[in-house]
Amino acid sequence: MNRLKKIKDDGWPAGVKKTKQRESVLAVLKNSDKPLSAMDIYSKIEKNGSSAWLSTVYRILELMVKKGVVIKTNIMNSEMAVYEFNRFKHKHYAVCMRCNKIIIMDNCPMDKFIPQFKDEEFSVIGHNIEIFGFCKDCK
Repeated sequence: MNRLKKIKDDGWPAGVKKTKQRESVLAVLKNSDKPLSAMDIYSKIEKNGSSAWLSTVYRILELMVKKGVVIKTNIMNSEMAVYEFNRFKHKHYAVCMRCNKIIIMDNCPMDKFIPQFKDEEFSVIGHNIEIFGFCKDCK
């Protein structure tokens, strides 16, 4: 069964019990226009008047990644990961090396690129592109 069929119409993964903490984590991600770190998510939950341990936020995120509801991305080969609600849209980001600000790219540099392989049995199903530099505030 593919992951799309495991997610209900309301965006909740089939077979996963709803809890206040899980709903809070997903609400924060659904309302964000950019990926967030676990600490960012934790802070927003606290700011909204709810509560959850940071370790609980990490466990919820890993569960939701496994279920295909959340996308996890590691930033520039570091230990820092960011998470976003899976809207099943293809996106790329640039990251400021000084302040870690994440900037959404308007296009995909791979749109017109056709990879060629000696092994014709290989099928490309996705890609990751890391773009880094300095944002206008850090330049």
